[in-house]
Amino acid sequence: MKNQFWKKEMQYFGGLLFLVLLCFSLSACGKRERYQDQFTDVFNTASMIIGYEESEEAFQKRAEQIHESLLHYHRLFDVYTDYPGLENLKRVNEEAGKAPVKVDPDIMALLKFGKEMDIRTNGKVNIAYGAVLSLWHDKREEGIANPEKASLPEEKDLEEAAKHCNIEDLILDEEKMTVYFRDPDLRLDVGGIAKGWAVERVAELLEKEGAKSYLLNIGGNLRAIGKKGDGTKWICPVQNPFYVDGEEDDPYAVSGEIAEISLVTSGDYERYFTVDGVRYAHIVDPETRYPANRHRSVTILTKDSALADTLSTALFILSVEDGKSLLEKIRKEDSLEIDAMWVEPDHSMAYTEHFLNRIDAE
Repeated sequence: MKNQFWKKEMQYFGGLLFLVLLCFSLSACGKRERYQDQFTDVFNTASMIIGYEESEEAFQKRAEQIHESLLHYHRLFDVYTDYPGLENLKRVNEEAGKAPVKVDPDIMALLKFGKEMDIRTNGKVNIAYGAVLSLWHDKREEGIANPEKASLPEEKDLEEAAKHCNIEDLILDEEKMTVYFRDPDLRLDVGGIAKGWAVERVAELLEKEGAKSYLLNIGGNLRAIGKKGDGTKWICPVQNPFYVDGEEDDPYAVSGEIAEISLVTSGDYERYFTVDGVRYAHIVDPETRYPANRHRSVTILTKDSALADTLSTALFILSVEDGKSLLEKIRKEDSLEIDAMWVEPDHSMAYTEHFLNRIDAE
């Protein structure tokens, strides 16, 4: 009896040990490690991908897919550069004033979104404003290359260009997949919406394919897919414009955490040039035809990166109060959670009511 008892006990503990080892083995096999990748060739900015996968090979496969997708969108929406074998927005700008141009479905989808955002932002984000924006683009490039000879566009040139920015002259035929400019001098510029739209498409693809823990940081456009591998939220510092300028010691205006959401910032501290001591950034106010200078930066917190990118541009132009009113309007119309933060020229900051709480700000 005694021997039978011990035999059964040993069988029990042996089985238990096997289960413990099996569980440990399965846990080890399923453990996901942190990996990251960086590149600088999409949307003229530095980008970083952070992800948790079971192997570096699995991560690199996804990272390569993300990079290739973003590079495709970058080239497709580029209005300044030709790419062999690609019919992009540069070609649309060159040809659509003569006759309807057949376009890629992604171009059609982006332009359709852009027309919608023009209405929703009351014209503050106008993808048909390219005639004016190209003048500022050329002066900015010249000013960065040769600061001593930096100059502003001629007022008469800005006035003339502004006559050719009516978005109603942008004709989209979704059935035939063509784009036509009723005004031959109209020019597209999708800089205020394209990066966020592309990031959201990539995020949707990752989610569809089962990615669980990724953070995309595409030049200040943060899009979180799930949480980190340990189940905690992603750290999301917002850059301090005054630190970039060397005026303050703290590199971050605010630091918090996010999951399953986008955090997008537009500011005046990266793409700008200076004339007679005045900074001219890349976001132009359609009313004045000059770069907006109300704020140093605007950060938007909402799920959709395309919407966040658009609104960060619109709110950079608007006053804080008008910006809050626009957010409230969209919040009610779409039943969305949208919050914002402003960094002001006097070093102060403003927030919508729930911004700091939603990012668990320190």
